[in-house]
Amino acid sequence: MHEPDQEPKRLTHVSKQNQSTSPAVGAAGQELQARSGAASVATTGLMLFALFFGAGNLIFPPVLGASAGQNLPVVMAGFLLTGVLLPLVSLIAVSTSGEGVLGLANRVGKRFGAVMPAVVYLAIGPLYAIPRVATVSYELATKPVLALLGYAAEEHVLTVFGYLVVDPALALHAAVFFAMTLFLAITPSRLADRVGRYLTPLLLLLIAVLCVAVLLHEPVVERGAEPGFDVSPFATGLTRGYFTMDVLGAIVFGLVVISAVREQGFTGTRQVVRATSGAAAISALLLGLVYLGLALVGARVAGDPGNGTKLLSTAAQTSLGVWGTLVFAGIVLLACVTTAVGLLAAWAGYATSVLRLISFERHVVLGALVSFLLANLGLELILRIVSPVTLLLYPAAIALVVVTILDGVAPGHLRLTYVGATATASLLGVVSALADVGVTAPSSLLARTGLWNDATGWILPTLLVAGACLWLDVRAGRWSKPASDMSGVTEQVERAVTGQG
Repeated sequence: MHEPDQEPKRLTHVSKQNQSTSPAVGAAGQELQARSGAASVATTGLMLFALFFGAGNLIFPPVLGASAGQNLPVVMAGFLLTGVLLPLVSLIAVSTSGEGVLGLANRVGKRFGAVMPAVVYLAIGPLYAIPRVATVSYELATKPVLALLGYAAEEHVLTVFGYLVVDPALALHAAVFFAMTLFLAITPSRLADRVGRYLTPLLLLLIAVLCVAVLLHEPVVERGAEPGFDVSPFATGLTRGYFTMDVLGAIVFGLVVISAVREQGFTGTRQVVRATSGAAAISALLLGLVYLGLALVGARVAGDPGNGTKLLSTAAQTSLGVWGTLVFAGIVLLACVTTAVGLLAAWAGYATSVLRLISFERHVVLGALVSFLLANLGLELILRIVSPVTLLLYPAAIALVVVTILDGVAPGHLRLTYVGATATASLLGVVSALADVGVTAPSSLLARTGLWNDATGWILPTLLVAGACLWLDVRAGRWSKPASDMSGVTEQVERAVTGQG
């Protein structure tokens, strides 16, 4: 770990304008700078909220509200712990490390450091997450509005070459969606302002309109807790928060946040840490409030408790009439566009650091183009293709972040703990991914222990291995012996943050 008084080179990139300081700054000037700094942190926090809050995050809380019955407070406590606190702590750990996921993965080993970030960025970038949010916004926002106007998209689907299904409405939606995303993401220096200052307040306003309208006009629907929510409500909430998969987003948004706070004028390590932590706190507060509001909405809507989309659309139409469809569509579109912008910027930053011959702007364009092509395959096919990749990546990502947080407390470097925890989580992630594609033999074998399931069965073994490796690290003196955690990828990270090859 670095000594407290050191300023690592990785975060001391300062423009000539920022290097020049006045010999004396009056009290009024200091107060103005403090206000400007607070406003910048708030803007970054609003941006961060929008990056995290995608369509999936919109749908989960109403399901909890409709399913938990009287146990809603306990369920939400668990959900907020893993759905808000864990991703935001992960973000802080990744951002304040100064190296992002590129450096953290290299702490495990050079091969892991090369493969893991590439797979993560491809999965949350143009090969899955970005085309997914485009198709989700089409299904939940554009199609209902078209139906309201009398256009039935299903009746205009074309079959090309006898097997390729083309939806003209989806193609047009995707073209407009990615044009907006490209415009917002191609200039990273203005990302915080464009998203945090304009789009996020509009998104929050629409969510507030929906929640207030439902809470004022709809009574709570009396129903018992669904299976799982009745016997172990807190554990069920923990699991549902885990399924948001936001830790994957957190580890790639780290570089986006570093870039954003630098553009806001924060340069030194301590300044970046304070700004990142403040932005994360604002984002966590907003996420928590929105999740609670949407859960209360779900508790007031009759219908299938497991269908969050139907619950929200019904709530909007019941409380706001025709305008409810438009409000719900606006919420979905803004949530999806802002998330896609963050993911595309993160992908382009990483790609620039690896493929230096191609500029950041060209990586943004190429990422948007690939995402557009994949989005036209439709949501169902995208989910079927990439679902096992998510099961493969998530355990390793969480294990890496948890060890990073633990390593942040130690003066030394927990080399064996990094390797043991991530190797165990990765191996068991392979088992879950294989089961998802139909190869169930390894999963069935582990299930005989009575402790395994394909979603969370990796957690206990990984904790046990991590504990054993930590004990060995302590015995070997690696906990207490001061050592640097820097992994030797500072230049690559700098290129990813600045978007310059």
